[in-house]
Amino acid sequence: MKIILFSRPQTCRSGEELKRLFDAVEHHGFDYAINSEFAGAASRIAGIEIPADRIYGNEIGAQPEGTVMLCYGGDGTLLEGVHRLDGRELPVIGVNSGHLGFLASAPKENIEAILDDIESGNLKFERRSMLEVSGVPGLGEKRLYALNESAVQRLGATMITIHAYVDGQMTATYNGNGVIISTPTGSTAYSLSAGGPIITPACNCLAISPLSAHNLAIRPLVIPDSSEIKLDIDTRDNPATVSADNRTYEISGDVSLTVRRAQRSIFLAVPHNISFYDTLRNKMMWGVDIRM
Repeated sequence: MKIILFSRPQTCRSGEELKRLFDAVEHHGFDYAINSEFAGAASRIAGIEIPADRIYGNEIGAQPEGTVMLCYGGDGTLLEGVHRLDGRELPVIGVNSGHLGFLASAPKENIEAILDDIESGNLKFERRSMLEVSGVPGLGEKRLYALNESAVQRLGATMITIHAYVDGQMTATYNGNGVIISTPTGSTAYSLSAGGPIITPACNCLAISPLSAHNLAIRPLVIPDSSEIKLDIDTRDNPATVSADNRTYEISGDVSLTVRRAQRSIFLAVPHNISFYDTLRNKMMWGVDIRM
């Protein structure tokens, strides 16, 4: 069995923590590969030298059956790791080295137990849908993919205008800072901070949430994930951005984007005894009595 390790340089770790991770991987006898940034951090912080044939770059390439990607960090780390897969449907598990995350929900203290579960095949995986965004200027026929969300938002002081169509039907005109289209997985990320709804991952839907709309009647909208969304954007000749998770592209002028559920998806590991509702309750502190 093979483990694809992924982490980012900015993830906080100690030498002891890294040695514990690599000792656990070697103890289980896993073959493994590691991204170049993580390999550099392991060498610099813990003195762990990774053989060159175990290091990969921006894409992981073809992998043998049974391979699992282990993202060590937080939700942002897992999102970047998913992009390195480039559509390969490998199971992904997020080990949280910092605060509790919605995606990276397995605590680092349980790394040995997590590897035990991988070895024994006891991990449960959920299929999570992704977004596909087309029509981004300068990218030609290239599509952008997002596990959490795609957002269009202003860069300057002037608001932008977005005409939204769902399955060819005019839905709303958003005058303001922009709009977010999120998957159920992404409903607890940027969309939530903009007032969007919390959606359980099993729901087959998408959410369209406005960013600081100049109309108090404009509210988030939940639609079937079989829908095709068209966004006609007027940036008023000021720069704006379109993003797919943590990747951002600048746009200006009149731009038309199409957003739909992607054919590709990911398989996200769900550690034992840690459900979406457990994470939601703990992260949002639901049930905590904050009365004085």
